[in-house]
Amino acid sequence: MTPLYEGKAKRLFATDHPNELLMEFKDSATAFNGAKKAEFENKGRFNKALTVLLYRALEARGVPTHFVREAGDVALIVKKVDIIPIELVVRNVVAGSLAKRLGRPEGVRLSGPLIELYYKDDALGDPMINDEHVRELALATPEEVVRLKAFGLRVNDLLTEIFSGAGLMLVDFKLEFGRLASDPATVVLADEISPDTCRLWDAQTGEKMDKDRFRRDLGGVMESYAEVLRRLEKELTSGESPSASASLSLS
Repeated sequence: MTPLYEGKAKRLFATDHPNELLMEFKDSATAFNGAKKAEFENKGRFNKALTVLLYRALEARGVPTHFVREAGDVALIVKKVDIIPIELVVRNVVAGSLAKRLGRPEGVRLSGPLIELYYKDDALGDPMINDEHVRELALATPEEVVRLKAFGLRVNDLLTEIFSGAGLMLVDFKLEFGRLASDPATVVLADEISPDTCRLWDAQTGEKMDKDRFRRDLGGVMESYAEVLRRLEKELTSGESPSASASLSLS
């Protein structure tokens, strides 16, 4: 297949279908805008399996995504989209950069979901932007911005419920969106949902179960990803036939 794009964690390839792409998950991990890098065996497999579980759960609850079907251990067939260069972050608990910016300790629950927008541009370091910046940069229409924020809040409600059932606290997460190549007026959820894009803490102990284990040199990165997958499999596929991802392990 023809390679189209390679990012920090994924590759995109053209397929025989003009409106479908193959999205391959890499074993690479990066942090701090690529300044810190590492390879973790099975990372691509775990993130692919987790994204499939969560996209299927969201689709079943009425959230449109670019997911079409699985394509092996580390790849998906996805709808071709024009990615909107905005990363939408929804925060429920103070953590990471928000703790530094607000001068509040990590772990403080916010009074309500907090939405932040970031300009998806590696050369600029993905700076935080507001609605007026979006307008001046012509990244999205005002109507699309309203839609993206509503999307974010809806996904937050659903993911909070799903992760809570798996004994995990959804601290914050990042979403990306794209306009369908076959229908540019339609915006869908794109990219991935995994411990790379979500902060997840054990609901009982507060233990970090996400990429912060890599960012902060806490160790046990893939063990945590495997545990998140195990819990979500149990939560989302109980009573159903186990999927292929159920057999994934660190071995």
